[in-house]
Amino acid sequence: MAEKVTLQTGHEGGVKGQVSAYFSRLKGGDMGALPAMAAVIVLMALFANLSPYFLTEINIANLFVQSAVLMVTAMALVFVLLLGEIDLSAGVTAATGMALFVKLTNTGWDWPVALALGFLVGLVTGWVLGMFVAKIGVPSFVISLAFYLGFPGVMLIILGSGGILRLEVEPIKAIMNVNLPVWGGWAVLAVTVIVALVLSVWDRSRRLRVDLPVRPMIFLVAKIVAYLVVGGGIVFMLNLPRSLVAANPIRGVPIVVPIVILLMFAGTFVLNRTRFGRYLYAVGGNPEAARRAGINVARIRIYAFMITSTLATMGGLMHISRIGAVEAAAGKIIVLSAVAAAVVGGVSLFGGRGKLFNAAIGAIVISIIDNGLGLMGFPAGVSFIVTGVVLALAATVDALARKRAPGMRI
Repeated sequence: MAEKVTLQTGHEGGVKGQVSAYFSRLKGGDMGALPAMAAVIVLMALFANLSPYFLTEINIANLFVQSAVLMVTAMALVFVLLLGEIDLSAGVTAATGMALFVKLTNTGWDWPVALALGFLVGLVTGWVLGMFVAKIGVPSFVISLAFYLGFPGVMLIILGSGGILRLEVEPIKAIMNVNLPVWGGWAVLAVTVIVALVLSVWDRSRRLRVDLPVRPMIFLVAKIVAYLVVGGGIVFMLNLPRSLVAANPIRGVPIVVPIVILLMFAGTFVLNRTRFGRYLYAVGGNPEAARRAGINVARIRIYAFMITSTLATMGGLMHISRIGAVEAAAGKIIVLSAVAAAVVGGVSLFGGRGKLFNAAIGAIVISIIDNGLGLMGFPAGVSFIVTGVVLALAATVDALARKRAPGMRI
């Protein structure tokens, strides 16, 4: 009787094999978020040397808050970018939903009901976009551009001639303007590490149950240690007093941080551990092959647009929380920056490759550029130029990587 052999050290062998395979993937063009992570390190070191205010407690806290809206919108767009599609209307869809929310609350509606209707705007818009793309065959660029041009008019009708309404709901204002207590930041870190550990062990046990190869345990330990070190450093810094007025100390992790972490964990779970996520990658990689495999391609596309519009509406909620109002011009710029963030982070414009983490890292890169140049006194125009150059470089790397990847689509 032949001996049964079960690989339990990964597809590429042990630690040495894993490292060798990783560098082989890099040479093949699959760099993931590595360039963006390197950019974060380089940019932080650069601006720390150029501005004495960059690494201060108050600026780091502001950086997390400033990047939250862009990060959530970029993560939302990942779902359609994985299909090789685009949703230019995500920003104005979110703004329209929030305009309806603020209008209803200002006229006496209970804010939870009004908020649910605001998110319903995003959900229905995503369904309509998905139907046009998946069922009728209208290019996503064209139909989303139509909504991008039309929704500002809807917002003007909702908001009235002034074009702006003040947000009066205190719990919503708190999302971007209130901090957790000092112990709350450590609690968030503990929960994050525990959830990451449980999910990793669960994935490993499922693979071992069916005799599938897994990576060496050292990689799991290294990931958890990285969470503890990086997360612990961030929580420690954010818990330091950062108020300019000693009599009124401000400290603690902003409430928006655990919200973004929750959204990232939930979205990553959907993409990596559900049938829908597997189908989404399959459709983005090769829609015809996915169709022949029995996947309902049209349904996957519709669901992806619905998730994008709904999650983008969460970004819109964060935006009005930060500025305390909703205006008719909201949402026009953020979607372009969000696409840039996703691409800079390593999400492929051609579909089939990318993660929410990629989009989040790309958003941090763009936010650091904007924040650092602002601290140095450069005008906003310079920030736009630098961001455009970074996007062009990222898109070029993506295109070259696709040419080097085996079995690429033409």
